[in-house]
Amino acid sequence: MTKDDTLTVWQVVELARHPERPYALDYIRRWAPDFVELHGDRLGADDSALVGGVGSWAGRTVMFLGQQKGRNFPERVRRNFGMMHPEGYRKAMRLARQAAKFRFPVVCLIDTPGAYPGAAAEERGIAAAIAHSIMEWFWLPIPVVAAVIGEGGSGGALGMAVGDRVVMLENSIYSVAMPEAAASIVWRDNSRKVEVAEQLQITSRDLLAMGVVEEVVEEPAGGAHTDFDATAKALERTILRYLEALTRTPTEELLQHRYERFRYIDSLIHADADFGPKVGSGPA
Repeated sequence: MTKDDTLTVWQVVELARHPERPYALDYIRRWAPDFVELHGDRLGADDSALVGGVGSWAGRTVMFLGQQKGRNFPERVRRNFGMMHPEGYRKAMRLARQAAKFRFPVVCLIDTPGAYPGAAAEERGIAAAIAHSIMEWFWLPIPVVAAVIGEGGSGGALGMAVGDRVVMLENSIYSVAMPEAAASIVWRDNSRKVEVAEQLQITSRDLLAMGVVEEVVEEPAGGAHTDFDATAKALERTILRYLEALTRTPTEELLQHRYERFRYIDSLIHADADFGPKVGSGPA
């Protein structure tokens, strides 16, 4: 099984969004058959776009958090197409704090076009919820491994991806904004999405080369949707390898390395004058 470097960036985007691609629950149920889902942010609601709960995995109890899309239209609507509301981020941090209390490691599975941008989410504080989540991940005194399994869009992904190690499936994407949104913002023309995708450096190959992620997990030929079991086993091996090392790391060192990891990413962004689409390089 070898990496296919012949795919265009847009073909990778399409594979990341493939409707038959494995979602978070497809992995969790294979890894931890005794998985128990937990609900609610304890403030007012439960967000079905986020699945969270505990399960036994390779001899240890793990807190799983996964952004979940739906397989059919009614489920997609119920899960808001994987776009979390403020309640989803608050639920995630409630469960992460619970994991810290009992010293369970956390595994986050990232798959979202972005946080929900609707008026109701804005009214309930979506920006503050994401900001508080990002801040709190840095304080969490337990191992955290995040895996981008499909789309990793904007703050919707970053609010769940402040981990000690971040990995990506081969045909996943991770970006400051989805190509359509970036094209609309920069050029007011979302038909230029393919052009923007080429510039955003959103593929696993790009992000591994920049040092934004630690590892790319290869998928079966044709994509993850062609063999759920093989993809789950490959991702399992990678995450467990990192968890094994992280669980032996002293807490102070764990938190310091987590901080330094993201300071390094910040330095990359500020050092690259050509980062992102070039404003003014096309018609307004």
